[in-house]
Amino acid sequence: MDMQVSFLDRLFDAGLLIETGVDGLYGRSGQFEDVIAAFERLIDRVGGGDGAEAMRFPPGMNREFFETSGYMKSFPQLAGTVHSFCGSELDHMSLLKCMEVGDDWTAGQEATDIVLTPAACYPLYPTVARRGKISAKGALYDLQSYCFRHEPSKDPARQQLFRMREYVCMGTQQHVTDFRQSWMDRGVEMMKSVGLDVTIDIANDPFFGRAGKMMANNQRDQNLKFELLIPITSTANPTACMSFNYHQDAFGTKWGLNLEDGSVAHTACVGFGLERIALALFHTHGLDVKAWPQEVRATLWG
Repeated sequence: MDMQVSFLDRLFDAGLLIETGVDGLYGRSGQFEDVIAAFERLIDRVGGGDGAEAMRFPPGMNREFFETSGYMKSFPQLAGTVHSFCGSELDHMSLLKCMEVGDDWTAGQEATDIVLTPAACYPLYPTVARRGKISAKGALYDLQSYCFRHEPSKDPARQQLFRMREYVCMGTQQHVTDFRQSWMDRGVEMMKSVGLDVTIDIANDPFFGRAGKMMANNQRDQNLKFELLIPITSTANPTACMSFNYHQDAFGTKWGLNLEDGSVAHTACVGFGLERIALALFHTHGLDVKAWPQEVRATLWG
């Protein structure tokens, strides 16, 4: 915790992150954004030749799609919903009175049809499902979105609103698992090219509750999730900066994603935690980008 707070304070002092008064909710400086933009260009250079269809969704998604996804069964502790005032003038007067005296003014808020996007790929599946059957050759998509997860923390690498870049592959089991393996290899090489020491390890998602422990064990036993880890605030507990996930046919079954032969599509994705990668670069090479090693700067900015 001390190392997390120390690094966070240094980022504030350098103006790279901007404090808002809420743990895990930060502004970013132009320099911080420039690092993320440069790394995204590196992603484009590595993956751009694969022919992915680019889509960009907002950081909110259709609540009905969110409910269908089953996210609340597995991760209710992380979800964020959008509520708004829907009352009368009298209700409005009551709300203002509550605010005036310091009472809870949010009690009368009602859920809207929007929830905060938990992962960049969640709006993709119903979008592709509406198009009909997927080509026998499979399909590949390039996504980027702000995402929300309710886990306030002093760790600058665990933010509540953050950006995720993803490639999502749909097709046969062999096709999508080959895709995942290729990006595991690419990910290691990419991080080496910008001077970051990494390890890849088997992982699990933070499933909720007692049943969640069983789901996490099953995920690990079946090698469904791997993470690329980089030390940011701890060498003993490095931070996951990329993830490589094989969903089997779970999303294909849930959303009715079928290949041309009628079989259920398998899916896999690779995710880049953009803020985390930027933080790993600042932690490793220092807070002054101009002082970074020349080979790193050349890789990112040419």
